[in-house]
Amino acid sequence: MVSHITRRQMLAHAAGIGAAAMFVRHGAAAEPVAQVHEMRTISWQRDVYHGWPTVTRRRDGELLLVYSGGRHAHVCPFGRVELMRSGDDGKTWSWPRVLADSAIDDRDAGVIETAKGTLLVTTFTSLAYERLLPKHGEQWAAAHNRLSAEQRHKELGQWIYRSTDGGVTWSARYASLVNSPHGPIQLADGRLLYAGKELWTGDKRVGVCESTDDGATWTWLAEIPARPGDDAGQYHELHAVETADGRLVCHIRNHNKANAREILQTESTDGGRTWSTPHPIGVWGLPSHLLRLRDGRLLMTYGHRRKPFGNQARLSADGGLTWSGPLTISADGAGGDLGYPSTVQLDDRKLLTVWYERPADSDKAQLRQATWSIES
Repeated sequence: MVSHITRRQMLAHAAGIGAAAMFVRHGAAAEPVAQVHEMRTISWQRDVYHGWPTVTRRRDGELLLVYSGGRHAHVCPFGRVELMRSGDDGKTWSWPRVLADSAIDDRDAGVIETAKGTLLVTTFTSLAYERLLPKHGEQWAAAHNRLSAEQRHKELGQWIYRSTDGGVTWSARYASLVNSPHGPIQLADGRLLYAGKELWTGDKRVGVCESTDDGATWTWLAEIPARPGDDAGQYHELHAVETADGRLVCHIRNHNKANAREILQTESTDGGRTWSTPHPIGVWGLPSHLLRLRDGRLLMTYGHRRKPFGNQARLSADGGLTWSGPLTISADGAGGDLGYPSTVQLDDRKLLTVWYERPADSDKAQLRQATWSIES
């Protein structure tokens, strides 16, 4: 097992860990492994680029998948937010519906169903493609010039779309305080917690905001402290999970020199109002999606952008104090333009993970999914 905990942390949480802690300390007969049952491409449109998906499972079992589609490339002015639905655990998917298509690039999409049944889809808009305009032709220029420079900059933002009728109709976009690829989470006390980063507004803080009205409005809750020697501006793409005992665990994509491109972890024991100093957990990859399984264990899934290119997962039986070795979900990627996996639990055994990946024979990244289970 990979362990990065202090004696103080162990003592503080020993009472709540119970049998899981015994499993970690004494070890199991074998490390868990991923048994992949099926892997396939699920994109309908193979002539466009797809990126950065999030999948969620509604209470009635329906799967919702959002992502950035309609693209020419990894960075371009054509990105839009699309939604697909599945009523049979991912065996089939609906034709994509366009939820958002601004005049600039609409990127990473997150989705959640709240405890009240409301659907929230998150995204952000970007002008990163501007530096690439001289290398591309008239289509890019025409798309870019739909707006004036002033209008384009007014389009920059972190956004939420909201539906209270199961996704039949959607609100106009409204601003969120932060952004991260997979969006907010629901807490046991009824609040929604959104761990992320201020991309275009405020002081570019890294931290969490909360909603107490089912995602309609958001307020800043807490900043996550930077590790000594780190630049907080090099923290990106956060995601959080609530443990069975009510603690919060948050993962951060780190681009500081120390532990570059590793996942850092921070914890909160007071509902997100204060956070520990981020620390490494010995995992190289980016970014991490966190899920609490029905048996209380935590699952992290993340892209692995070096050989073997693919997607990996790790388990924690003690609320994030320690993590298992890597479980391989996929390892057949053609290169590093892949990842951003997110995972849902289908039943007590099977899991479904969705990610994006650029294949060897095309420059148009596609959506792929794996149905798998954890074997010990």
